[in-house]
Amino acid sequence: MALANRRLVLAVASALMLLAIVCTRFMGMEFLPHLEEGNLWIRANLPLSISLEAGTEAVDGIRRVIKSYPEVETVISQHGRPDDGTDATGFFNAEFFVPLKPFDSWPKGWDKERLTRDIEAKLSDRFPGIEFNFSQYIEDNVEEAASGVKGENSVKLFGNDLETLEKTANHIKQVMSTVPGVTDLGVFKSLGQPTIKITVDRAKAARYGLATGDVNAVVQAAIGGQAAGNLYEDGSDRNFPIVVRLSPEDRGSLDAIRHITVGTTALGTGTAPIPLADVADIRMVSGASFIYREGQGRYIPIKFSVRGRDLGGAVLEAQQKVADQVQLPGGYRLEWVGEFGNLQDAVRRLAVAVPVSLVLICVLLYLNFSSMTDTLLAASVMPMALIGGIFILAVTGTPFSISAAIGFIGLFGISVMEGIIVISYFNQLVHAGIERSAALVKAAETRLRPVMMTCIAACVGLLPAALSHGIGSQVQRPLAMVVVGGILLAPILILVVLPVLISLFSSRTALPVQDGPAPVVEAE
Repeated sequence: MALANRRLVLAVASALMLLAIVCTRFMGMEFLPHLEEGNLWIRANLPLSISLEAGTEAVDGIRRVIKSYPEVETVISQHGRPDDGTDATGFFNAEFFVPLKPFDSWPKGWDKERLTRDIEAKLSDRFPGIEFNFSQYIEDNVEEAASGVKGENSVKLFGNDLETLEKTANHIKQVMSTVPGVTDLGVFKSLGQPTIKITVDRAKAARYGLATGDVNAVVQAAIGGQAAGNLYEDGSDRNFPIVVRLSPEDRGSLDAIRHITVGTTALGTGTAPIPLADVADIRMVSGASFIYREGQGRYIPIKFSVRGRDLGGAVLEAQQKVADQVQLPGGYRLEWVGEFGNLQDAVRRLAVAVPVSLVLICVLLYLNFSSMTDTLLAASVMPMALIGGIFILAVTGTPFSISAAIGFIGLFGISVMEGIIVISYFNQLVHAGIERSAALVKAAETRLRPVMMTCIAACVGLLPAALSHGIGSQVQRPLAMVVVGGILLAPILILVVLPVLISLFSSRTALPVQDGPAPVVEAE
């Protein structure tokens, strides 16, 4: 029937291909599916200038709120930075490891996404002014190691001036908050550390015969301290510096610092003390608490997560809105890192690996057939195999990921092998003198069994992975779904559409008749 209605068959195949292309336009993208670890890793960013005592009180309250949920097994918090100093942070940083009970023991209607939303809403309501970020233990550590920023995804704004960086970063945060799916938005503050700024007035200091270095030396000794020697421990080479500086009451306030005396001999009465305020401007300012650097340049991170939407679609929409609504100062630039950065790197590598793979497949096909026509016919089955994989991703709402891309690459090999099976046997029949139409029907009938066996073996082998929903199954499921979906539809297209293409384009003819017994073609 297919050979008798070739135009109809090709039209249906073209319609399926066009529909698959349309489905790819609405398919989301992500680097890898989120691996379910069975836990939560919650990070809280407290005010930058918070003290250890106030921070501890807030951390205890946050831990009690999280532990109140019956789905939570326990809560482990860490406040500040590690003792070894490998994590540069302060008392404003608090992290919570939250192992969860098995999902099958949760109340009906509750899942991890709903639990995350509920905890986030309650914490934001109870602790205003604190920014929360939700991730998983392994995922958070991997993303932090890859991007250098505490968060699943982040935007790095590079520039020189800290005030301009922070102002522009807050504008970017405001724009990104309008993108559906973007959550856990926060700007890593660089400014906010209370700092005493002492600016020496050169003209006033010169009237007293003082240089800038003289004033700075007094400030360093009075407030920072001056080493006066070392104290050695008996019987050991351990030693401790002896530092001399003013007592706390003489340097513990802005007014006390203004009254620190500086000695001058310009008054003609020996060494006369004058207040520091007479030769310097002393005031409290908001200084830099953290300066993030990369590649010898300053930057400020804007962290964010994506929930309830595919990563690629959310970030592309955010990039478009930021480009339209945020005017970057001259010399400033943006870099999108984290999970989306990994996705971009992987797509660039696939843009090289996939064409190379296709070229190698075609080279091997040509070496097998020694015919460009047969090579192209065998390669034509690859788009047929992709159709089923695209359809199953679209029907299940699974975004395209690197795992799915590997599944499509696997389909290339399986489908080409099936095309070789059909075309090789057709060529054998034609060379044996069988008429072309009869050879096509016989090739499809005879090769039905090996084609189906190849497909069933791949389908059955990956079906458990395609249907699995346990912890750790999220990464392998798209790969398995693509192969299973493609293999379910590929035999029909290959055994129906490929013979039509062979009848139209193949130029194989019977070999010249030679003396001797007629060749025998065995059915396999």
